[in-house]
Amino acid sequence: MKDYKKYNVWIIGHEVTMDIYNLTQSFPADEKFEITNQMRRASSSIPANIAEGCGRESDAEFRRFLIISQGSASELAYFTILAKDLKYIKNDDFLIIHDKANKIKRSLNNLIQKL
Repeated sequence: MKDYKKYNVWIIGHEVTMDIYNLTQSFPADEKFEITNQMRRASSSIPANIAEGCGRESDAEFRRFLIISQGSASELAYFTILAKDLKYIKNDDFLIIHDKANKIKRSLNNLIQKL
């Protein structure tokens, strides 16, 4: 069993999840079960799937969960664009979160290639 907390990509994934939870607190109340929920689920899915993959018995299973995390990072990247276009987040916040989501995707890709 691998220790998920030793992976830098998990650390960044957890950070971006915390950022998303803080950022979405200011979203309109009528978005609570829509984009707010979707962004929170996508962001938390990234480190959660890394952690779950670390608990699996093989590198093949770990790889599968990293690929799922990659999909969640792509989903989050889209939702940041949507939130910006809906004017729920400022451009500066968008750039920070979008950059982190892309960094996560690159890091996951590198880790997947090493397995």
